[in-house]
Amino acid sequence: MKKNFIIPLFTLSMFISCTTQKNENPFFSHYDTPFGVPPFEKIDTSHYKPAFIKGMEEQNAEIQAIISNPENPTFENTIEALDNSGALLSKTELVFFNLTQAETNDALQRIAKEISPLLTEHSDNIYLNDSLFARIKYIHDQKDNETLTEEQSRLLDKYYRNFVRSGALLSPENKEKLKEINKELNLLSLHFGDNLLAETNAFELIIDNEADLAGLPDGVKNAAAEEATHRGKPGKWIFTLHDPSRIPFLQYADNRDLREKLYKAYINRCDHDNQYDNKANIAKIVNLRTQKAHLLGFNSYAEFVLDDRMAKTPEAVNALLEKVWSYALPKAKEEAQMLQEIIDKEGGNFKLAAWDWWYYSEKARKSKYALDEESLKPYFLLENVRQGAFTVANRLYGITFEKLENMPVYHPDVEAYEVKDADGSHLGIFYADNFPRPGKSGGAWMSNFREQAIQEGNNIRPVIVNVCNFTKPTSQTPSLLTIDEVQTLFHEFGHALHGMLSQCHYQSMSGTNVARDFVELPSQIMEHWATHPDVLKLYAKHYKTGEIIPDSLIEKMKKSRTFNQGFITTEFVAAGIMDMRWHEVTEEQDFDVRAFEANAVKEMGLIDEIALRYRSPYFAHIFDGGYAVGYYGYLWAEVLDADAFDAFEKNGIFDAQTAQAFRSNILEKGDSQDPMKLYRQFRGADPNPESLLRNRGLISETTK
Repeated sequence: MKKNFIIPLFTLSMFISCTTQKNENPFFSHYDTPFGVPPFEKIDTSHYKPAFIKGMEEQNAEIQAIISNPENPTFENTIEALDNSGALLSKTELVFFNLTQAETNDALQRIAKEISPLLTEHSDNIYLNDSLFARIKYIHDQKDNETLTEEQSRLLDKYYRNFVRSGALLSPENKEKLKEINKELNLLSLHFGDNLLAETNAFELIIDNEADLAGLPDGVKNAAAEEATHRGKPGKWIFTLHDPSRIPFLQYADNRDLREKLYKAYINRCDHDNQYDNKANIAKIVNLRTQKAHLLGFNSYAEFVLDDRMAKTPEAVNALLEKVWSYALPKAKEEAQMLQEIIDKEGGNFKLAAWDWWYYSEKARKSKYALDEESLKPYFLLENVRQGAFTVANRLYGITFEKLENMPVYHPDVEAYEVKDADGSHLGIFYADNFPRPGKSGGAWMSNFREQAIQEGNNIRPVIVNVCNFTKPTSQTPSLLTIDEVQTLFHEFGHALHGMLSQCHYQSMSGTNVARDFVELPSQIMEHWATHPDVLKLYAKHYKTGEIIPDSLIEKMKKSRTFNQGFITTEFVAAGIMDMRWHEVTEEQDFDVRAFEANAVKEMGLIDEIALRYRSPYFAHIFDGGYAVGYYGYLWAEVLDADAFDAFEKNGIFDAQTAQAFRSNILEKGDSQDPMKLYRQFRGADPNPESLLRNRGLISETTK
């Protein structure tokens, strides 16, 4: 996923070096570092707040200069000047908010709570500035009289629309109401995320009887033993709620009671009526979002958000979700029956429950396809998988990745690479941050420490980061990835390519600054290469012997590609529906969060054997991650990515002409043109929605 941060106006610093004294605030000078990356080792906690304050002051002065300009408003003296304003502020934000997600601590969390209301107020003061909006409106009304490029025209429309959507047309009284709503929403989201991180880190399943580890692979047991030693409990085994620990336990542990304990701890996070409970935060967030929508002239927050997305309306989103649901749920019911039959055959004498699904589906996979996920992991050494992603990018686009030593990094786990184009020119810097730790949020995402743009004739190249939570190496084994982790690496790398290959003029239009239901196209299409037989032969090598993955395993993977897709898709679509139900609310309510969620689950017809992928109290995507009314976007983009990959399959997965068309029409263009126009330019036609269903095995490959 693409992580969103609170950045009022996307800006960046000039790519110039100058000397910074050790005790000076590093944000106040151009970074004197290789490639102008942030000097993480020189940045102290005390530097952030002064940099934020000075950054806001500088941008306020720049805004004042724009509105005080005696000349008639033009694109250059207003829109372009606005897009280039706030360099120091953006420079500070991009470091700070990346670290509050990837390497936070109590001090950073305190600063976030102090500074976020100020940043929200600062942003509102810009977007609700009558004099500034008057200049933008003047240019927008007269734009036919200006000679603008397509990107400039789109940027002008984007600013005009963003100002209107931010309340520029409201009365003074309602502008003040909106400011208060925005401030409160910002703090509530921070509280939500802090609670989730604390609750996730607080839980540990401590096992002191080795018999309770029955069924678990040696690698999983060794990792749990090392976790226990790390936590001061040598001789025991500890499992956590982080994916690399939790999922293998649910897949392989024979002890059903312990599976239930771990599973319930995960799905009940922030729902214990304690200091980390998020239900009150959710109720306030939903009501405030509803208030905001009403102020801006919409019936619901869903209508407000979607008005600026490819989908446009809740009806369009619900139509997609319902169509996929109608295929996925019956498939999931068939799978549940199959798993129940395994339980009955083994004399289990119990009904399949949600904490049983991973365990028995793994048995079913092994029985049906003679495929055990543990047998695949030795071929997915993290370093080899990453090199596989690099190789795919090289074969498609000619770009190369050179590992850099002695680069500034924010944590010892982080690795840095220089990215070069086929002609050897510098494209950007790529950071990879792979393993879970207490200061890192769960999940995986791409972000950036610098945006791509062209300023004063210089093509400022981006600094990109992929943050993931993969299986950690132990003293006995290196990091060996699951299939899901392999696909996640390729997915986030797809986002990184979108950022790195950007060739836009304006920072607000560059890279991944696109519609939320379009941003997942470059990431999801990369997943198709991850497990393609031709690609597996390039990187899937046994970590001990160097043996290339055998054809027999590849064939098993191919046959099992759509295994368990009823469950996977049903769980996924249910999360999208839940997101919509929260934001289709048209009136403020005294929410009982548990009851609201339970009613939505009942109405959608979700079976008991499958719980929500994200229960509301920990649904960070929509309450802390910028994906509110956006979770459907993964499916929306899958329609595009499945259809787009068809072009590669027909022409050859490394076909140079197809790859160049995808690069030039999608990856380089950012938001400089309408996304559907860009897609049509690449594909020559609208996407076929049936591609998604075929991709997931929910309809026959031959169905048209």
